[in-house]
Amino acid sequence: MKRAFEKIPNSWYEQIINLLAERVVVVDRNGIIIYINEGYCEFIGTTVEEAVNRPVQDVIENSRMHIVAKTGQTELAALQSINGSEMIANRFPLFENGEIVGALGSVMFRNPEEWQMYKTKIQNLVEELNYYQARAQRDLQSKYNFNDLIGDSPAFLSVKKLAQRISGSNSSVLLIGESGTGKELFAHAIHHNSMRASGPFVAINCSSIPEHLLESELFGYEDGAFTGAKKGGKKGQFEMANKGTLFLDEIGDMPLSMQSKLLRVLQEKEIYRVGGQKSISVDVRIIAATHRDLEKMVKKGDFRQDLYYRLNVIKIEIPPLRQRGEDIILISNWLLKKLGTKFYRNSIELSPEVAVRLTQHSWPGNIRELENVLERSINVLDGKVIKLPHLPLYLRDQEADITEEAKINVHDEHQPANIHELSPSLSVQPLKEAVVAAEKQAMQRALAVAKGNKLKAAKLLGISKTSFYDKCKLYSIK
Repeated sequence: MKRAFEKIPNSWYEQIINLLAERVVVVDRNGIIIYINEGYCEFIGTTVEEAVNRPVQDVIENSRMHIVAKTGQTELAALQSINGSEMIANRFPLFENGEIVGALGSVMFRNPEEWQMYKTKIQNLVEELNYYQARAQRDLQSKYNFNDLIGDSPAFLSVKKLAQRISGSNSSVLLIGESGTGKELFAHAIHHNSMRASGPFVAINCSSIPEHLLESELFGYEDGAFTGAKKGGKKGQFEMANKGTLFLDEIGDMPLSMQSKLLRVLQEKEIYRVGGQKSISVDVRIIAATHRDLEKMVKKGDFRQDLYYRLNVIKIEIPPLRQRGEDIILISNWLLKKLGTKFYRNSIELSPEVAVRLTQHSWPGNIRELENVLERSINVLDGKVIKLPHLPLYLRDQEADITEEAKINVHDEHQPANIHELSPSLSVQPLKEAVVAAEKQAMQRALAVAKGNKLKAAKLLGISKTSFYDKCKLYSIK
């Protein structure tokens, strides 16, 4: 049987070589040129007739063809300077019956402009690849630390101190708290403060991924594991978080079928990709979070008890914003700086009336709701100070509700004189205690609005600096 290339007419070979978009030269064992194509001759400023039968080093600048014809060593992707440009050359020894008979050389690109074009394209691709690699690396790093957790209330400081203390451990952490209380910020801060800080921080929301995709998202999959699977397979979140931290948000929404698989991974510290037979070892610290009551879910059979105990090694309960009244203005000022940067509106402040209104609200949506309120206010703001008309309608209407409540709690001659005859919801403090509490709260709010400036706070309250300092001492206000 004839070989396939024997079917090609001899008259085609020259044309085929010239169409390969490469400059080609062939030398014998002594380095004498026995073939060179027109493209090569055009580039070096000679002709085929002038080049053939001459030593290659006399015709081609910086050539090594005569060396390869002697050593028999292939040289791939070697830089070769020709006419002031760096070319990429490939050099191959030619053998016949096991003996070196010559060498074949090729230089890519027909002219320096073409080389520059390819070089630019490659450089752009390299820069784009570096950019996306850097961005992907940043996305796998913690974005917040404990300095970003704002609050001075005793309840919050206690939780923050506990989180800082356990950061260096490798034990699992369970963050409990209502939606919007900052559970993810705590997870970021714990990772940032841990021995794993240089490793990846990977977050996944268990409630946002369909049940049939959750396993492949967590554990990855092999090539061809299912229809539509990415060629070559894909790493899961556990592999991506190796040597770092995996944050499982809304763990209470994880299906029972996945809970058992997650438990096995936490116990064995190894995973199996979907469609895979080989185990992959992983070293991951788990931080889980939920707004659900997992203990009740365990009793009802909606959450595995063994997984609950595996996750609940260190439990941190983050208090809702309504239990952190003295932190509201501090958090608001921090959010205003953050939002000011986002909207290019710096030095935005709260009016005293708005500060009072914010502290009166119960914040069922917690910090997330507060941020939304402030963002809305900035969007309708025409100056530097947020006032009552800039607040959402439901917060502006709150004044009427407060006034009505005050009327209900007023004790008049038609109500029972004995305080014990009042219903629990209408009970009142002794007047002296109520006045002290109100005065202390007003001073704390004024300080928050004045950002700790006591002279400014005294002016807001309409009292002297001396009187303000005396009351701070009396009420132990720092």
